[in-house]
Amino acid sequence: MTAPRPILYLDWNATAPLRPEARAALLAVLDAPGNPSSVHAAGRKARDVVERARGEVAALIGAATERLVFTGGGTEANALALRALSDGVDALLVSAIEHDAVMQTARAGATPVEVWPVTAEGVADLAWLEARLRRGDRVAAALMLANNETGVIQPVAQAAALLHAAGARLHVDAVQAAGKIPVDLAALGADTLAISAHKLGGPQGAGALAFATDVRPTPLWRGGGQEQGLRPGTENVAAIVGFGAAAKAALAALPDMADQAAARDAAAARLKAVGASILGEAAPRLPNTLCLAVPGWPSDRQVMWLDLGGVQVSAGAACSSGKVRPSPVLEAMGEGALAPFALRASGGYATDASHWSAFADLWLDGYARVSARQRTEVA
Repeated sequence: MTAPRPILYLDWNATAPLRPEARAALLAVLDAPGNPSSVHAAGRKARDVVERARGEVAALIGAATERLVFTGGGTEANALALRALSDGVDALLVSAIEHDAVMQTARAGATPVEVWPVTAEGVADLAWLEARLRRGDRVAAALMLANNETGVIQPVAQAAALLHAAGARLHVDAVQAAGKIPVDLAALGADTLAISAHKLGGPQGAGALAFATDVRPTPLWRGGGQEQGLRPGTENVAAIVGFGAAAKAALAALPDMADQAAARDAAAARLKAVGASILGEAAPRLPNTLCLAVPGWPSDRQVMWLDLGGVQVSAGAACSSGKVRPSPVLEAMGEGALAPFALRASGGYATDASHWSAFADLWLDGYARVSARQRTEVA
């Protein structure tokens, strides 16, 4: 009997496997009853572990614990921030490469949305921003720290300086960046910043919003005084504690991410040698992310080929109900022609050079077969 093929997971940007530290912390809490709002011993213990986790998450992003609230995920954190920053402004400037959690939420609001363009490398166009701010009206902006598809890191600090000089505020979706590169709320100049537990090895269903001193978010709904009244409802203690443990482990492991970049780049060089394009390659990128495209081999077929070979990757963002669709991010970069052929591989704390090499081996095998078939058809 043939041994089962080992599964190689390279879709960490979609969700990261649970870190052992997070699993242990989460399971320990599940065995302990207690509502953090209760004043008896069990309640006080639950409150203590929530506040310890708050400190661990805040430390990961350089935030003050008293200005960090837990949410049900990054999407909710983004919505909470956009509601706060769009109040009273004439327009909301949203970068063209934002995740749907920001773009669609912004467009659903009452404030007019203007799309902030990006360069061919997927970097937010600061010259456009400067020109837009000269109009002198009241605006707020949203710019992610790192793109979830290409991994391109955005000039957030520079954008924040321009916006603040014009009296405007900036929301930063750092969901994909936290735990992969250093993140510091003050250094970035962010007025609000969202992160998510499951992107850095914590449990799904937990996120956080950090905000600057002069920002006071408005709750999305009512019903209780939890999380400073900004996120009513009993806290998900187990998920929050797992979030804290994952954040602490991710912060300690940040220096190791350089090895991830070297292994990814070695694999990318092999793919480029047969004609693959590496999207966003000339810009600073997350060390774990590789976005590539090669005409003639559609994204969905690449995903299926790799999956059959035991390698799990993505055709783009993983928040479209399982659908494979052309990437608005690549279209914004002027790479619409390559969008149907784009593939994203992403690693994490348990990914090593052998994993990236195995991915390249299988991809190259598949591409060779596709190329041979195309040559036969032409002949």
